Amino acid sequence: MGKPVVLLYEAIHPKALAWLEQHAEVRMADSLEEEALLPLVQDVDGIIIRANGKVTRRLMEAAPRLKVVARHGTGVEAIDRKAAAELGIVVVNTPEANVESVAEQCVAMMIILAKRILQADKALRGGDWSARYRLTGVELFGKTLGVIGIGRIGYRVAEICHQGFSMPVLYYDAIPNPKAETSLGARRVEFDELLSQADFVTVHLPLLPSTQGIINEDALRRMKAGAYLINSSRGRVVDQQALIRALQEGWIAGAGLDVFDPEPLPADSPLLRLENVVVTPHMAAHTDEALLRMAMVVEDVIAVIEGRPPKFPVPLD
Repeated sequence: MGKPVVLLYEAIHPKALAWLEQHAEVRMADSLEEEALLPLVQDVDGIIIRANGKVTRRLMEAAPRLKVVARHGTGVEAIDRKAAAELGIVVVNTPEANVESVAEQCVAMMIILAKRILQADKALRGGDWSARYRLTGVELFGKTLGVIGIGRIGYRVAEICHQGFSMPVLYYDAIPNPKAETSLGARRVEFDELLSQADFVTVHLPLLPSTQGIINEDALRRMKAGAYLINSSRGRVVDQQALIRALQEGWIAGAGLDVFDPEPLPADSPLLRLENVVVTPHMAAHTDEALLRMAMVVEDVIAVIEGRPPKFPVPLD
């Protein structure tokens, strides 16, 4: 019997690819359009998806040998999990792989915004030394951090901010986090209280019907005028048009964004013309270390194909 066949939607870390090639025949997709993928999945045992493309019911039904769909990363909204469950296909992801990288980027955005580093860099490159008198920042030390969704990444951001900058931590989550309360002195509060009290609000939510647009005009107006919003979760948890108005009209001081609605962010987006915004192209998890850890989802792919339990199965709910 030959090696199992694994389809990659996009390239993965070379070390993980080399490992996978020892255990499977690796096939690379040329296009992520469903019609182009259909002929490729007819004999595949596993599929690995990154941030682009979808694994639909139609694709899974066209793949009679398919045993596992893997997400290189965390979010699984592009995978039809209901169809996978009905077809007996296991879904896996890498929930721990990008925690450090994303958390570090969130804190970096806070520092860049608070210290007005982008404006200062631009001014000096333009020969404006006098910007040192005009651009006054604020410290993170002792400021209040508000964490919306204190899962793995939210907790790590809180840990860095509390231990590194003595920041009191408020959090809003459907589930209490005793570890955060004990180790960090974090206090679980209602959504509105967090928004009105936090100097930095960092969002770490999955995209669900209940979270889509949770940071809307009302939420933004409840934030302090001097507060900063950080979003590295999913673009659609924030009402982007309301955020643009909030930044233009000074409802809040600034925002650090790694995710957008839509993606890619259009070149004519007003966000790209605002000086109180730091933007990155959905790359908070893109460090060499995290990319390798995410790519090692290949181990769970082979485990499932070989009939062994995966380390990180994704439940249907």
